Amino acid sequence: MPSVPLKVSLIAHTPDPEKTCALAARTCYSGLDMETLKSRVDEKDQADFLRRVVGSGHLSVLEHASFTFSVEGVSRALLAQVTRHRIASFSVQSQRYVSLEKGFGYIIPPKIQTLGAVAVRKYEEQMNTMHKWYVEWQKMLGIGEGSNEDARFVLPNACETHITMTMNARELLHFFSLRCCYRAQWEIRAMAMEMLIHCKRVAPVIFENAGPSCVLGPCPEGEKTCGMDVVNRDYFKSL
Repeated sequence: MPSVPLKVSLIAHTPDPEKTCALAARTCYSGLDMETLKSRVDEKDQADFLRRVVGSGHLSVLEHASFTFSVEGVSRALLAQVTRHRIASFSVQSQRYVSLEKGFGYIIPPKIQTLGAVAVRKYEEQMNTMHKWYVEWQKMLGIGEGSNEDARFVLPNACETHITMTMNARELLHFFSLRCCYRAQWEIRAMAMEMLIHCKRVAPVIFENAGPSCVLGPCPEGEKTCGMDVVNRDYFKSL
């Protein structure tokens, strides 16, 4: 059973997401028919217009662009966090239909890794022990879904899972404002950072100011602030 690294891929997105959002925004302000309006949007760069729209807080138009990610090498602990974001769609590897009889991947927290090789070895031994418990319960419960669904109760939060996740651009901006923050839990922050890099590549205008809340304003954490707001602004705008 190996330790598994994080892997985030952008597997699909709305074609020309920024043009799509700009067209949606111009629909609100134009009396032109859609064919003419689309032709004008196609002919002219929409970056400045889209910046004005986003800057004015007219974010509903960003809901017309969606982004689908494949995420591997994350824990069930992360799954419990990310599914709190309700304006999103999730498909998750099932521990009921997928048997882990031959072993499961797992995530090692960085703080455990910093304790050194002895601590990591102890952690790995614990993962092996829990796998043995799982297999024992599978054998006692019989073969198939019913066996898997009950045997999985002894599996750890560290157990690796695969997620296919879709969010629209507006929800992604909200997601990044929370999960790219240094006070976010380390694993979901690492995932959010990878997602943001992918988004910036295909929709640089929409996501040019994306990141923790302090990128555009004061830190909302009050006394719990990390004090990195100035550094954060430079860093996230350089991504």
